[in-house]
Amino acid sequence: LVDEQYEHNSGDVIENRLLWPAIQRSDLNSIFTCQATNTLLVEPKESSFVLDLHLKPLSVKIMNPQTPLVADRRYEISCESVGSRPNAIITWYKGKRQLRRAKVSIENHPGPALGGRLPQSEEEILNNTTRSELSFVPTTEDDGKLITCRAENPNVTGLFLETSWKIEVVYPPIVSLRLGSTLSADDIKEGDDVYFECHVQANPPWRKLHWLHDGVMITHNASARVIRSNQSLVLQKVTRNSSGNYSCSAINAEGETVSNQLALRVKYAPVCATDRIIIVGAFRSESLQIPCEVHADPPPRQFNWKFNNSGETLKIGKERYVKNGSVSLLQYMPVSDQDYGTLTCWGQNEVGTQDWPCFFQVVLAGLPSVVKNCSINNQTQHSVEVQCLPGYDGGLPQIFILEVISSRTGRVRYNVTNPDEPYFLVESLENLIHYGGAYDDIGDDNPLKAIIYAVNQKGRSQGIVVKDFYLENSVENRAVLTSNSLDSISPILFGVLLTLLVLCFVIFVRVYYIKATATSTTITNVSNDLVSNSKQGNNKQDSLAKVSKAAKFSTGYITWRW
Repeated sequence: LVDEQYEHNSGDVIENRLLWPAIQRSDLNSIFTCQATNTLLVEPKESSFVLDLHLKPLSVKIMNPQTPLVADRRYEISCESVGSRPNAIITWYKGKRQLRRAKVSIENHPGPALGGRLPQSEEEILNNTTRSELSFVPTTEDDGKLITCRAENPNVTGLFLETSWKIEVVYPPIVSLRLGSTLSADDIKEGDDVYFECHVQANPPWRKLHWLHDGVMITHNASARVIRSNQSLVLQKVTRNSSGNYSCSAINAEGETVSNQLALRVKYAPVCATDRIIIVGAFRSESLQIPCEVHADPPPRQFNWKFNNSGETLKIGKERYVKNGSVSLLQYMPVSDQDYGTLTCWGQNEVGTQDWPCFFQVVLAGLPSVVKNCSINNQTQHSVEVQCLPGYDGGLPQIFILEVISSRTGRVRYNVTNPDEPYFLVESLENLIHYGGAYDDIGDDNPLKAIIYAVNQKGRSQGIVVKDFYLENSVENRAVLTSNSLDSISPILFGVLLTLLVLCFVIFVRVYYIKATATSTTITNVSNDLVSNSKQGNNKQDSLAKVSKAAKFSTGYITWRW
């Protein structure tokens, strides 16, 4: 380029300006030379410089993005920028929030600073690469957000290039349970309608929804006033049995999640703790404490009592009973026949008054009578049936008890209770024989005996001993047990015992022979003395008596030993 226009400054200084209309990326590292000449007699003077440029990145991209992402799992995401001069700074964003956990690597390709060599191709000029790796843990809230990778020239503001990736995050359902917005959890009574709302956030969407009451699944049942509708549960005309913990669970491809538990409290008026008439047996002038227990929420504020017999109904004064929580305790003493009848009790709380009172039948009572006509049926070596007829129950419900006891020690070896009738099946007799202690009573004909009692609230009747209750084969079983014990003796021990028996027998025979010889000599001597002394007259009668006694003693001794 020849430019004859210039500016003449002071002195001999002239100045020329070159205006390059549009610098391109290809002009990077271009050499511009300014040459000045004024005569052909002298070689021109020149000055050169290399054009260096700040270049915007040519490209930026996220490498091989995964989809979808699973919530709460760590991922490594890479972004690559090419063409920035100097190397780009890469910044990550999630939405508008910058993410900082990234590692950067830079690749510098050949340029003018490498070995002083000028770039040979445009590829060498443009191929500066910067890579950044982001360590990222997506959450459920990140579903649908943008992950942005921005590559920016560090020296010039605004020279950046960016790319974005809309992420999809999958996760198990997030479930929460709420009581209907129009309901107050502290003001639900029997007969009210209640509904729950199950809120589910899930990706992919939920495919099954379950409702649970105290851990038990609830099914749609319109006749029972239980209605399921999409994500709502409606309970119509709730009762006290509707109280408890409710929850819902949702299922999708990523798993199942159970919601928070929501406690439903249904307030109700008092009801009796038992649904039957309670029989109270009492003697005349016996002091009774009769408890009336009710179930109520909230607990009852007060109780009322009444007495009814065949003639009249009387209200009982409040001074005769006290309240302790959900129990009212009545002090009562029947004195005459007119004091036996029906007592009723009912409570009252903020919900209302008890609809149906609690009943107590006060009856004249005593100990039950003994059972009768007991018989043994179907007796075998292993079991026996005992059947009796019940006696008078004393005016109260009674139960029946059979006890098998040791005749010698009185210890109970076996017992069984029948709450309905005096019928008993005694089994495993062989265990009673072998392990129950029957052999502790060796001298008894029947070592164990059976006794039956009737028992009511006032105590138990006299016991009746069951006749013909024998344990068969008890002696035979003991003999078998002894035989088995002998069979267990080893042959060596048996030989030793046999040898000892033989030695004892030999010693016995030897001793017997010696004593027999000595005794025979004594008898002979005594006989001779008897003959001699008989000639001496009556004054020798004492000696004769002594000799006679000695002879009788010796003879008896020999006979006993033999």
